[in-house]
Amino acid sequence: MVSVAEPGCRRTWQDRFAAVRAHSRWLTQPLSVEDHQLQSMPDASPAKWHLAHTTWFFETLVLRPHAPGYQVFDPTYAYLFNSYYEALGPRHPRPQRGVLSRPSLDEVWAYRTHVDEAVARLARDADADTWAQVVGTLELGLHHEQQHQELILTDILHAFSLNPLGPVYRPAQEAGVLLGASHGARGGVDEPNGAAWLRLGGGLTHIGHEGEGFAFDNEQPRHAVWLRPFELAARPVTVREHLAFIEEGGYRDARWWLSDGWACVQAQGWEAPGYWRAASDGGEGWQVFGLHGWQALDLDAPVSHLSFYEADAHARWAGARLPTEFEWEAALNTVSSGSGQVWEWTASPYTAYPGFQPTPGAAAEYNGKFMVNQIVLRGGSRLSPPGHLRPTYRNFFPPATRWQCAGLRLARDAS
Repeated sequence: MVSVAEPGCRRTWQDRFAAVRAHSRWLTQPLSVEDHQLQSMPDASPAKWHLAHTTWFFETLVLRPHAPGYQVFDPTYAYLFNSYYEALGPRHPRPQRGVLSRPSLDEVWAYRTHVDEAVARLARDADADTWAQVVGTLELGLHHEQQHQELILTDILHAFSLNPLGPVYRPAQEAGVLLGASHGARGGVDEPNGAAWLRLGGGLTHIGHEGEGFAFDNEQPRHAVWLRPFELAARPVTVREHLAFIEEGGYRDARWWLSDGWACVQAQGWEAPGYWRAASDGGEGWQVFGLHGWQALDLDAPVSHLSFYEADAHARWAGARLPTEFEWEAALNTVSSGSGQVWEWTASPYTAYPGFQPTPGAAAEYNGKFMVNQIVLRGGSRLSPPGHLRPTYRNFFPPATRWQCAGLRLARDAS
């Protein structure tokens, strides 16, 4: 094994750091200064805030403890750009991030440059012991920024969806892997309700991360679980299949819904997934808003922007259920099941694995404190940055969340 202190390894980390930071810049290139300021709801954040917060993370957890003589760019940023770390002091309220017209976007980019240059000096000059302490937090910071890269896209999508002009983030021909809400992997299965089933024998299996490679603390420790024999759909549910649920009155039939879900349907007036609307030309059908504007439905794409409640209701209507996160991981470790187009809701509440230990220090607040009133999603989406996902990854959101790129895959007990 190569020591993290060796020059070649340090250069690798410098390259990784530069690549992740550059990807954030690429993601925000299509946005105007005004776009960077938008906060369309309390759960979303302005793109400018994402850029500053991810920089604050490196300044606060890497540079200030480990870089001798480091000069903080601006002391007020500790209050403005702390997200939820109680141990690191008070913070600006999350629902009011959109009022932060100052610092300017130019000042935030200067902040990023200041921190990037300091990280490069630290990687070059730190002694072996210091670098050994730094590298784990640096890696955590890179994955943290990749999480915010996905949020930059989902948050601007929500903001643009509220604009009557229907702004285009990037034209489809320029989008690359950013396929937007109406594109994705083709299903290619004629049997309805996602059924070309993968049969898993159940029994004792091991779940969670172990060994080399990065994982968040909530993916550990690896532990044994007992699974009953089950079947998992070979692909996520498609737009075509969810449209059938709509047309058969699924959003008007309480028998498919959990009580809290039915209350959301009634209170929010849900009739279809997030970002769907009746065709604007007065004709029949629906349109969907994505990162390259309003488009006709792609019937063979995975349905997305569903809440957990909608995913659960669809599964009940289809005569199936949602998989547990353990079934999902066991299946994806066994066969290639086409994940990565949409985050897939599971039936599992977000709780600690047996023997869970949070990351030491301030990063202990990263995951563990949110282990209540959240549901686990697995897989990853077309908006997830490259190199960020793995089979043990546990995403989590409250069950009514619809602005994330989330869908479902059906499961059922083995007959």
